[in-house]
Amino acid sequence: MNNEDAFWTPHESGNVLREEPPAYGVTKPVFDLEERTARFGEAVIRFLKTVPHGPLTNRLIDQLVGAATSVGANYCEADDAVSKKDFKNRIGTCRKESRESKHFLRMIAAAVPDKRLEARDLWREAHELNLIFSTIFKNTKTDAK
Repeated sequence: MNNEDAFWTPHESGNVLREEPPAYGVTKPVFDLEERTARFGEAVIRFLKTVPHGPLTNRLIDQLVGAATSVGANYCEADDAVSKKDFKNRIGTCRKESRESKHFLRMIAAAVPDKRLEARDLWREAHELNLIFSTIFKNTKTDAK
């Protein structure tokens, strides 16, 4: 198992809901941003279950779980956008939430130094997502009126 596979391995409980491929044999593309953002949110949730709760971390945990899970939720909204302007707005929110996730992962690492390496791996994924959404945002043209 390579490092990327280990990153996305489900938690011991194995109770993770995922969309199954269509029954008619059409496979999803390798680069599935909806799946990737969902897995990022799941990974952050698993990580945060290991972070000790206390006055220093409670607010950071709340903020990070909100931002990290919002990336995927807003991507789903963008995917179902009713206009180019709506799409660009939602992708912009994905970009903001992925950047916010990076910030709070950094703060968790500062608050709980023992979690620094795990937070760093998640930070890298948040950074990659941020770069992806920034590129999509910059390349999305809206009708100027």
